[in-house]
Order: sequence, then C-alpha cells, then structure tokens
Amino acid sequence: MTTSAPAEPTNPAPAMMRVVHVASAFSDSAGDIEALDDVSLSVEQGEFLTILGPSGCGKSTLLRIMAGLLAPTGGAVYLDERRLTSPTRKIAFVFQSASLLPWRSVARNITLPLEVAGASSEQIEEGARQMIRLVGLTGFESALPRHLSGGMQQRVAIARALIQNPRILLLDEPFAALDALSRERMNLELLRIWETQRNTVVMVTHSIQEAVFLSSRVIVMSPRPGRLVGEFRVPFSRPRDLSMLYNDMFVKLSLQIHSAIQIDR
Repeated sequence: MTTSAPAEPTNPAPAMMRVVHVASAFSDSAGDIEALDDVSLSVEQGEFLTILGPSGCGKSTLLRIMAGLLAPTGGAVYLDERRLTSPTRKIAFVFQSASLLPWRSVARNITLPLEVAGASSEQIEEGARQMIRLVGLTGFESALPRHLSGGMQQRVAIARALIQNPRILLLDEPFAALDALSRERMNLELLRIWETQRNTVVMVTHSIQEAVFLSSRVIVMSPRPGRLVGEFRVPFSRPRDLSMLYNDMFVKLSLQIHSAIQIDR
C-alpha cells in the first residue's frame, strides 16, 4: 500500500522523464533473475528525487535503465516524451566509485567529456574553472586522484558529470563508501551544488536519513523483484542544514518511510 506524506504547497512541474511499466530480468549462474516488475514513475523538472529500498531490490538496475545504459525487458523510458533507447548527453551518471583516471589531474578528469566532444581549448579551460569552483576544489586543479580523499574524488566525479550541462543527473549511491562524517559533509556539498545548478537529480541510496535530508520526493521499492511500494513528498523548506535531522517532523517522516520498506515478502 502506498503511503504519502503531506505534499509541498506548490504546483507540480511537468514530467521531464517517465518510466512506464518497466520490467527487467536476466539469467546468471544462479538461474533466472527478475530484478524489476512493472515499475512506473515520473521525474519532474528541477526536482531532487531519491529511490530508496533494501539491497538487491533493483534500484541500481532501474537507474541504469533510466540512463539508457541498460535496456528493459518490458516497458519503456521517455525523456521529453521521446523513447529513450541509448545513452544521451542530456543524462549524466555518477557511479558508487568515482572511477577517475589516475594519470589525469583533477582539472583534466573533469574536462574529459568536453575533450571527447571536441570542445575548444577555451571552452575546456572555462568549463574547468567553473566546475572546480562549483564543487569547492579550488587549489587542487593539478592534484592527482591518489592525493584526494574519497569525498574529494566524488566531487570530481560530480563535476565531470555536470560539465556536460546535463538535464538530468543520476547518482548511484555516490557516498556509500564514505565514513559517516564524510557522508554528512558530502550531503551538504551536494545540496549546495544542486541549489546552485538546479539540475534535475535522481539518486539511489540505502539511507533513509540521507533520502529525507536531500530530497523533494522519496520513492520506496520492495525487495526483488523491485516494485514501487511508497511515495513520499518531503515538505521541508530549503536551504537545509544538519539541525533538520533532529526535527520531530523529520523523525516522523523517516519512520513512515522505514515502515514502507518491506524487509520480508
């Protein structure tokens, strides 16, 4: 049963992406696996949407389908009402691992998409300056990835995604490998970046606290095969800070979301 928190008192923006009756199944050494079953959702222009659910529920599979990286076995994804069948520069993807090229500096990792696209040297230099300033890495332009903390590496990965000026940014548990304090700092950094850019963001996470703190809306998925079992509007104003985590309404909403996550079938 779907449970909803009070909606924000705003008119919903038109859907820029629609996931329509998506299913995903595959075979491996363990046999036939049904990852997703009849998933439908919409993504609104400029929102921060989080997909939450237990391990193995198909969250990452769904995100890859939304990126055009993986074809669904049923249903379809539409971007601006056009069916999505392959990756597009309108959608950027950030994985759990930063996946930086170890021999390239911070600046040259960030500008890689522009180089591949054949941008001019002036565009590349200006893009690097803007993105490095945006993600708070001024002074680290020439640093190699091995000299950066995990959080700094993920900032580079986010900047590399944003330099393409995508319409949608997809984040697959980008802070999962960080310790709790670093993760809190990165949540604040991500909010700051989002509030500056106002890209549409869809993020996958296991953390209820992270989902409520960052999001405009939270989607809850069931255990495999993943189905949508809950949708919650997050009614808190922005900008947000960490004191919000101790707000009674924040705790109440987190408990409501927790109860929607089905541990057992």
